[in-house]
Amino acid sequence: MEKEKQLLLLCRQLIEQTLNWGNSSIWGNDDFEQLSQQIFDKTRVQLSVSTLKRIWGKVRYESFPNAATLNALACFLDYTSWRDFRQHHQVNGIIEQPVETSSRQVPQVTASSKPRLRYVWFGSALLLILGALFFMSSKRNKPIDPASIKFSSKKVSDDLPNSVVFNYDASAFHSDSVFIQQSWDPNRREQVPGDGKQFTSIYYDPGYFIAKLIVDKHVKKTTAVFIKTKGWKGILDHQPVPVYLSPEEIKGQGFMGITADLMQEKLGTPVFNNTWVKFANIREFPGINADNFTLDCTLRNTSTPGQSACAKADLTILGNGTAIIIPIVNTGCISDMGILTGETWVSGKDHDLSAFGTDMSQFQNLRCSVKDHFLRIYLNNKQIFEFRQAHTMGRIVGIRFEFEGQGQVKNYKLETPGGAVYEEKF
Repeated sequence: MEKEKQLLLLCRQLIEQTLNWGNSSIWGNDDFEQLSQQIFDKTRVQLSVSTLKRIWGKVRYESFPNAATLNALACFLDYTSWRDFRQHHQVNGIIEQPVETSSRQVPQVTASSKPRLRYVWFGSALLLILGALFFMSSKRNKPIDPASIKFSSKKVSDDLPNSVVFNYDASAFHSDSVFIQQSWDPNRREQVPGDGKQFTSIYYDPGYFIAKLIVDKHVKKTTAVFIKTKGWKGILDHQPVPVYLSPEEIKGQGFMGITADLMQEKLGTPVFNNTWVKFANIREFPGINADNFTLDCTLRNTSTPGQSACAKADLTILGNGTAIIIPIVNTGCISDMGILTGETWVSGKDHDLSAFGTDMSQFQNLRCSVKDHFLRIYLNNKQIFEFRQAHTMGRIVGIRFEFEGQGQVKNYKLETPGGAVYEEKF
């Protein structure tokens, strides 16, 4: 355990060097909130502010971080896992030591050292000159007024796809490294002129996105982009542009779904492994309390083993900034899945999620509830998962059903006890 603590100390220092925010002893709550957001943006794992404060010793806590937290920290530093981080920084059982900042003992000057000393003095003088130049240069760089940084968005239509005009001003930074990122996904990041004012980006999928203005690898400002649907929208994932389905194409006899023949016609292939169809209803749900709600639905994946080996299905409850994603799959595929609890990614690689495996060819009743900061998931009226949520989802702004291959949704019901009810039987 002592070696793991040394590794954690090294990991902390490397993160501090990456962020370049100064000594962590002066970090405040806002710094930890921003670090939490940056870790989530890069790893899709939400580490709470309180967790990060415990790791950095701001809050007294005797327990060591769990594996999921350590993996997230390592992935933030571009390692595949905490084990990968350990292997890179531990050789023959010896852990690479963090850089010490304490003063060192001054060596004594002897006759034999005098010839070398003039070079030391020359080097020291050069360093002093360079330091002075740097200091004078930094003095000229006045702190940037946050009010001078502009970043806002405007949609150009109410349909899909939807172009968004970003108005921005990052000229105060005098930087050539300015990017606008559509959402949490770094692949949706595009470089823009540092002295520019406007940039237009296309959103092909509906959702609630937090776009980011990034300067010199740091998020300087964010803006919300809410791309809604007009009722239920069927979308076939296809790169680089998805295929949109008409209301008639997703309307079945007693279900919302799509047939294998239609998928094959649209995509040109009879095999649907890693090919997803989405049914999304992105909108506000007034009266639904994200801290106290239940969503109940009945669904199945109708793909044959030859069309989709695992016959996966996901239920997504979208919040304004985060989401709950609940998967169910054929029994043999539980390793290749994971749950997003609203703040933490729970992977089937290092958690036993066998209860989420079932016969996907039959209709399955899937229900989740959030109450008293606990997320609970039920499959066919049996509780199969429980997780304590540290933070609220904010507002519920969408429901999405996803299938690997063709699938069907028979009904759903979203409600807050004693409050609003949204229900559809297809």
